[in-house]
Amino acid sequence: MPENTPQQDLRQNRQNAPRVRFAPSPTGPLHIGGIRTALFNYLFARKNNGTFILRIEDTDRQRYIPGTEEYIIESLRWCGIEIDEGVPAGGPYAPYRQSERKDIYRRYAMELINSGHSYIAFDRPEELDKLRKEKEQEGKVFQYDHTVREGLNNSLNLSSTEVEKMLAGNVPHVIRFRMPENREIVINDIIRGEVRVNTSTLDDKVLFKADGMPTYHLANVTDDYLMKITHVIRGEEWLPSLPLHVLLYEAFGWSDTMPEFAHLPLLLKPGGQGKLSKRDGDKLGFPVFPLDWKDPSTGEISSGYRESGYLPEAFINLLALLGWNPGTDQEIFTMEELIRNFSLERVHHSGARFDPEKARWFNHQYLIAEDDSRLAEDLRMIILEKGFDADTEKLKRICSLVKERTAFVHEIWEQASFFFERPQSYDEKVIMKKWKESTPELLANIARLLEKTEPFDAERLGFEVKSYLEKEGIGTGNAMIPLRLALVGEGKGPDLFSILELLGREESIARIKLATERIKA
Repeated sequence: MPENTPQQDLRQNRQNAPRVRFAPSPTGPLHIGGIRTALFNYLFARKNNGTFILRIEDTDRQRYIPGTEEYIIESLRWCGIEIDEGVPAGGPYAPYRQSERKDIYRRYAMELINSGHSYIAFDRPEELDKLRKEKEQEGKVFQYDHTVREGLNNSLNLSSTEVEKMLAGNVPHVIRFRMPENREIVINDIIRGEVRVNTSTLDDKVLFKADGMPTYHLANVTDDYLMKITHVIRGEEWLPSLPLHVLLYEAFGWSDTMPEFAHLPLLLKPGGQGKLSKRDGDKLGFPVFPLDWKDPSTGEISSGYRESGYLPEAFINLLALLGWNPGTDQEIFTMEELIRNFSLERVHHSGARFDPEKARWFNHQYLIAEDDSRLAEDLRMIILEKGFDADTEKLKRICSLVKERTAFVHEIWEQASFFFERPQSYDEKVIMKKWKESTPELLANIARLLEKTEPFDAERLGFEVKSYLEKEGIGTGNAMIPLRLALVGEGKGPDLFSILELLGREESIARIKLATERIKA
């Protein structure tokens, strides 16, 4: 049988075992838009039995921030996004940090120069600034392209002797791509369909910088080819770079193995206008990062979803539905269900508006479905900080009683703090409506009833108290609301008889006595 062509191999790989990469830059905390990009890559890989790769694109050394790489890895771990290959997992195409691959990029940049697709430019920054200002005065924008490059200080206009002399003298230079004139580039994007761009609108992008590091464009395309990436799934902001990347594949002779592209829609502000930013989160009071981030230069702390009390499953669920439509009314998905249902064809073209209230709703749904044992341990951490403790069974009961009223574990404390500390004050509105002259005597009678109730559990307590009220002809509202006020300090809360059981006989009676001494009708 004849061997497969490279195109046939790639087509088969795309169908059976795609290779995708998430390639963030360690220049600051990972935005939730970046996490969504990682998630969509991960879901696509898992759905198609493929490989998810983490590659660190750290070629921008001026903007590099120490600690960011560790932050990225920890963010993915918290979200349940497993790294198959790359940093720090390793793999057959190591290294996976671009700063460790400089020699590779230099070699490929020289290949483009030798083939005539790139050239060396020695233009000084001040020379280019002067040209920009001249264009600005004419009401135009300067672009280093086919209309100006033949009159500038580059290897297209200099003799080979001059070029060699300048290189030997370490004259600062960059390597630029030689953009062809007036070519129509047609690319099919999985999400956006056909994309057409004329090369006359594009400039000669820098591929290799004066500091000896490649730009995103050269490093990205080279690595995707060498790492056998089959699908490039990235944010919409990279769509303008797509024509250059296609031309780079062509210039290297790699068109037959070029990956498929899918550009994800932007995450928009809650109002729908403009890209979601940290400033929006600060202004409206919600995180835009997965984890807390401490700026190493200023010490400023930006809040993250983990530390704000979000469950990772809820966070992933809400991100998945920002720009992707499952085709049904289902909103709650486990990771397994997301993997099973995900497809790039159902990703929206337009931006996805972020709704902080919807994010809270998702966490509420996951919180009430969460196992009480896990919530109890999280609640224990909170009460220990406040100087209290309780056995696990009691904490589980408390979580079960109040979690329907909350969206976060810290709100469980806010709803249930009375279980650990006696009321320091009592709701005046409830006192005015329900506290009568006869109330202290009524509560004293209930306290005496509590002293002899056995067993002291919610079911038996409910039976005894209600039987007493019925026998005495006392309305439940006249007794239950003042009793709740004595125990909680407010006229609201979970089941009253469960409160009595969890407080215990001695504490319940003590609170009733204290309330009757403090509250005056």
